[in-house]
Amino acid sequence: MTDPILKATGITRIYPGGTVANDGVNLTVRPGEVHAVVGENGAGKSTLMKVLFGLEKPDAGSLTVNGQKVDFTGPKDAIEAGIGMVFQHFSLVPSFSVYENVVLGSEPAKGISFDRAKAIATVRELSQKFRLTVDPLPAVRRLPVGQQQRVEILKALYRDAQILILDEPTAVLAPQEVEELFTAIRALTAQGRTVIFIAHKLPEVLEISDRITVMRGGKTVGEVETKDVDESSLAAMMVGREVSLRVDRAATTGERALEVKNLRLVAGNGVTLADDLTLNVHHGEILGLVGVEGNGQAELLEAIAGLRPVAGGSLTLQGTPLDELTVLERRDRGLASIPEDRIAQGLATGASVAENLAATRLDDPRFVRRGILNLKGIRDNAVALIDRFSIRVGGPDVDVGTLSGGNMQKVVVARELSEQPQILLVNQPTRGVDLGATQFIWKSITDARDGGAAVLLSSADLQELLALSDRLVVFYRGRIVAAFVNHAELTSETLGAYMLGIETQTPEAMAGAMR
Repeated sequence: MTDPILKATGITRIYPGGTVANDGVNLTVRPGEVHAVVGENGAGKSTLMKVLFGLEKPDAGSLTVNGQKVDFTGPKDAIEAGIGMVFQHFSLVPSFSVYENVVLGSEPAKGISFDRAKAIATVRELSQKFRLTVDPLPAVRRLPVGQQQRVEILKALYRDAQILILDEPTAVLAPQEVEELFTAIRALTAQGRTVIFIAHKLPEVLEISDRITVMRGGKTVGEVETKDVDESSLAAMMVGREVSLRVDRAATTGERALEVKNLRLVAGNGVTLADDLTLNVHHGEILGLVGVEGNGQAELLEAIAGLRPVAGGSLTLQGTPLDELTVLERRDRGLASIPEDRIAQGLATGASVAENLAATRLDDPRFVRRGILNLKGIRDNAVALIDRFSIRVGGPDVDVGTLSGGNMQKVVVARELSEQPQILLVNQPTRGVDLGATQFIWKSITDARDGGAAVLLSSADLQELLALSDRLVVFYRGRIVAAFVNHAELTSETLGAYMLGIETQTPEAMAGAMR
């Protein structure tokens, strides 16, 4: 048994207001391993990682690196101790080149001048050594998200990180990009580096990690060898009960609810976002919109919701052209929407849970009488929905911005599904959401489908799309390049080949799944 390279003992962090984020947490990481840390939202993973990287100072407990006790006052101390962290949301300068981003703040010099040639050569050497293949010269804004992530990893390695913390690194990657990342992680550990891997996707945790620490309720509840657990037992440790993420396909579908024909969407600067989009979705089915983010799926959902103008083609909702309807009129006809960003688009974070649950229905006589808010009606509605949708909150008057990510998402889901929708637009429903909340949200979506809703679902998680969708269409560079009726043999690898433009179906091959 090798001595740990990093050891956290009894870490406790209590935030102002009394929230206990970490309660005596222990973590032992061995050199050269991939150590996963898993747990539901609110389990304390993020706070622990911030402590390890010097972003948070613990109220109690100790931290050692290579057997030496450390007391970080900020990320600079952690970096000097050999710890690097790649956050889920990158901190790159889009207009800078790859090599400029990597060396920024630690530029090599020749005399008093920036040694550009050395910077390029160093980045290229690191890229090859750790199998993080990326050209040092292009501007970062031109790179796909998978390569941008490699630039973030190279930034940490350039600063000689021996311990690399990866926060939800696969959240926005296509399957082939995930495999490339795992190849790079294995190259890192093969050359003596250590990786701490934070993730929600248990199949990936089981594939890449050597050991796993499980957190629940701010505490460490177990540490296991990966070879000794499977997905169901690991899920039960995380949630404290058995969890099943299986759903049934739609038994039958109804009439056509929404028709998209030759749709063209253009950005404000004239750039084409999507072109020649044609698809139909029927009552009682879930149509999965598959693609790497930025390929037109989100823009299509915005256009259907009335949040984005249409440059060409048509959208028809139950026989009525959508361009004749305002956003409110679309909602009055039964359109509901769970947006991609719950904080920026789905919630008013400074308002209460009760206010958010009624925010889209202020013409409802239960909530407004003669132009005056019925506060009792709004509160009663919230009490009922909090119970029905299992929202963990102290009461309807609590500010929604104080909730965990999973419970914020449940507020959005509760508001949109409190009444049976006819058309349901869903974008990234479980991003950053824990296993228990994921199970509940999946059931809520399929219940809406079984009630007759026509559901359009976009997700960066291919396993989610494969689990929920009855049919799937694949987007690449703003066009639909493939379509499938979902079946047991359809894999994420197959979808990934179309997502990355490696494969394209003929119109004849797509026809059978387009209905």
